[in-house]
Amino acid sequence: MKIGVFDPYLDDLGGGEKYMVEIAQCLAKNNDVSIFWDRREDIEELKKRFLLDLSKIKLVKNIFSKEIGLVNRLIESKKYDIIILLSDGSIPFLLSKKTFIHIQQPLPNKSINIKTKIKIFRINRFFCNSSYTKSYVDKSLGVNSVVLYPPVGLKPKKVKKENIILHVGRFRVRDVATGIDDYKKQGFMIGVFKKMIKMGLPDWKFVLAVSVKKGDQKIFETFKESTKDYPIEFIINKNNNDLWDIYSKSKIYWHASGFGEDLGKHPEYAEHFGISTVEAMGAGAVPVVINAGGQKEIVKSGENGYLWNSLDELIEKTKLLMNDERLWAKMSQLAVKRAEDFSGDRFCKELYKILDL
Repeated sequence: MKIGVFDPYLDDLGGGEKYMVEIAQCLAKNNDVSIFWDRREDIEELKKRFLLDLSKIKLVKNIFSKEIGLVNRLIESKKYDIIILLSDGSIPFLLSKKTFIHIQQPLPNKSINIKTKIKIFRINRFFCNSSYTKSYVDKSLGVNSVVLYPPVGLKPKKVKKENIILHVGRFRVRDVATGIDDYKKQGFMIGVFKKMIKMGLPDWKFVLAVSVKKGDQKIFETFKESTKDYPIEFIINKNNNDLWDIYSKSKIYWHASGFGEDLGKHPEYAEHFGISTVEAMGAGAVPVVINAGGQKEIVKSGENGYLWNSLDELIEKTKLLMNDERLWAKMSQLAVKRAEDFSGDRFCKELYKILDL
């Protein structure tokens, strides 16, 4: 079967891009799969960052480029049995035998005109990365989408745990999808950890494993300078294998996307799922993450981690784990068990079911 995959943000090197490329990787085992993209160097960066095997996947001309006219797009799309697209809510008109749309962030509730309704009618199925995203997509587009949680490969290493709070995420001056500064709230978390140090916290350090684009390097260095004289370290632009070193050493995992934002008006500002949270849990790090977005689907507060709503609660829940080794150990074991629900070959099996293959 001839299948095409398209992600308009493929050069972004984020979890969403990994999700779409892993779709291609799963399908390439039994199908003729192509990715619509014009710059091979972006694909090479994805392979390097996420250690993906893309040997069976072709790179073809991006028919969704603005330089390609509608007629040529339609002619090329007709050659495909299936086309799968990552969408921000826009619905393309294609002539592939089947079209599937993946949406990774909540959409604003809006009225749909007749033209859009016709386009939606031609889509075989919509699927989302979490129930959180699905709830907004279904309401906005008037569809019944399917949830396909992201693929999470668990590769913990047998190393001794250290007194480390970890955060993993991209450093961005401005987030492409949401348009807000410090989307991952890394500055906020650094401020919280500094406060804990000033309150007398001994023998702990905060490690931020971040990916930094060249264009953001200068601002990142200024950001990094603000942590001078504190037990705060940065791990920069490491691949997935290297990240498992720090996941495996860490005891606690922090995530704060959406804190301080009006999530009623902008639900997209919260984490839509939380791959790094699952990875950290898979290595036995206990999550202490914001009670918002997709995090609530991963963590059962008080059982395999903690959810928090305020700065004070973040500090309180973190200290509970720091001061009670037995509590931490119990939650660590349950965190590992929960993470396994998102691992293995689950992703590919569910994908094939959604596509009816």
